[in-house]
Amino acid sequence: MNTIYVVGIGPGAYEKMTIEAAEALRSSDVIIGYTVYVDLVREHFPGKVFLTTPMRKEVDRCRMAFEEAEQGKQVAMICSGDAGVYGMSGLMLELGREYPSCQVKMIPGVTAATGGAAVLGAPLIHDFALISLSDLLTPWEKIEKRLRLAAEADFVICLYNPGSKKRSDYLEKACEIMMESKSGDTICGIVSQIGRDGEAMRVLSLEELKHTPVDMFTTVFIGNSQTVVIDGKMVTPRGYRYE
Repeated sequence: MNTIYVVGIGPGAYEKMTIEAAEALRSSDVIIGYTVYVDLVREHFPGKVFLTTPMRKEVDRCRMAFEEAEQGKQVAMICSGDAGVYGMSGLMLELGREYPSCQVKMIPGVTAATGGAAVLGAPLIHDFALISLSDLLTPWEKIEKRLRLAAEADFVICLYNPGSKKRSDYLEKACEIMMESKSGDTICGIVSQIGRDGEAMRVLSLEELKHTPVDMFTTVFIGNSQTVVIDGKMVTPRGYRYE
């Protein structure tokens, strides 16, 4: 049976890729992925065959992986971050039912939530919710409900895909929803280009966040009612006693 690796490559920097992920890519004949992600790993794995598809061609990309594997090649499907967090692992397993000669093995990676949290300090030490603001596959009404309920429950909230040219006001709308139950002084943080050239972070209030431009390479963190700033870092206490 042919095995296809579905590999989370982390934020992008080779150093932030797991050893298991790097070994899987070294052992593969063909590495397949979205063009931007393939470009992040190409220089580290010379001699491999790289196949790409553009955005919104996810099904074609997955079928390409299975077809290459059926030819006897060792194949790796790569995703940024973790392939099981807004990645390709679910679709690969769904389509895998059509290719009984292939099995799919998941290899985890560092997702933007944990990669960005390390840059900001320790914002995710307690319970948190991870929500994407992209309404490409999820109706905005459902996203609104998730934001509202997570805010009411006082979760720390991490937002993926917070804005784009077509969705320039989505973060502002999300902040307005969360401010129905969260204070405008709530500590927040943003990290852009996590693990890549140009990485930058900022700690700010929820009211300030509402008016902050972001893009698809930005990850947003909204604290809970206990989140504080310590030496410029965003920290959510878990409640340990250390007196």
